[in-house]
Amino acid sequence: MANTFNTGTYPTVWATGLQERLTGPTNWKEICEVHMMDDYTKNIPYMSTEFSLQSGTRGTAYSHSDFALTNDTLTVNAQDIVSVFLDRADAAQQKFVGALEAGQRQGDLINERVEDLFLAQHAGWTDFGTADAGATFTLTATAITVTAANVDNITRAIKREIIKAKGSKLARRNGIAIVWRPEDFEKLEESMASQGYTFADMALKDGIMDADGQGKYAFGVYHYVSESHTAAHVFAGVRKIQQIGLLKSTYGRIFFNPNAVSADGPLSGQSYEARLDYGFNPKAGLTALLFDVNVV
Repeated sequence: MANTFNTGTYPTVWATGLQERLTGPTNWKEICEVHMMDDYTKNIPYMSTEFSLQSGTRGTAYSHSDFALTNDTLTVNAQDIVSVFLDRADAAQQKFVGALEAGQRQGDLINERVEDLFLAQHAGWTDFGTADAGATFTLTATAITVTAANVDNITRAIKREIIKAKGSKLARRNGIAIVWRPEDFEKLEESMASQGYTFADMALKDGIMDADGQGKYAFGVYHYVSESHTAAHVFAGVRKIQQIGLLKSTYGRIFFNPNAVSADGPLSGQSYEARLDYGFNPKAGLTALLFDVNVV
């Protein structure tokens, strides 16, 4: 095996490139509740039965309100690794790609992988689709064809279902998000441009992207775009409910081996390894506020 990089810089420069990309804005950091942890399992208890009001009469004893606590867990037990080998001769002769750029690319790969994994969690969310060929949108798995004429209706229907599931307080606190596919995002911009006045001016001038490229607040919802969706599935719901666990001791670190080896034995070169140790968990009892938007 042979890769051509200029490694005239120290491994710390490679690590700087990696961390530069890992600390940049991403959809999953905006939307998910991220736990940086060194534990294998994190216990996250919640109140599964809440307090309730008790009726009473003046001068008589009253009843206490019962409640129940249930444990939920976030387990970090999966891993991905991106390891780059550099032959010593290639490293000396190649002058075009340095350690910083290589580390940045490793960081991009890790961020893209987390985005893929986040959007692949749709089986744990609540189905959302169309009940009657696109006239209304509700809790069903029948796929929606997203258009400029209905994209705002879809957004309003998602907010309706969050309120019906008693999620309005969490929605006000954390915000509501939709991660559109690029072709849906295009329809959203078209819809905004047709609204008139300031709303249309904003869409025509800037699209709906903030300066950091992470989307815009419109129709009472934070809108994001990604090319990492599982086919026919789009995320929507209240932010900071889908949990991601990342192993703190390995995330963002470069593990440098000055004498690389392979399955066949020693190699005349060095390797730079970055790894992702992760786990996912939607907050128990709140999956009614996370939607798997089924789309054509």
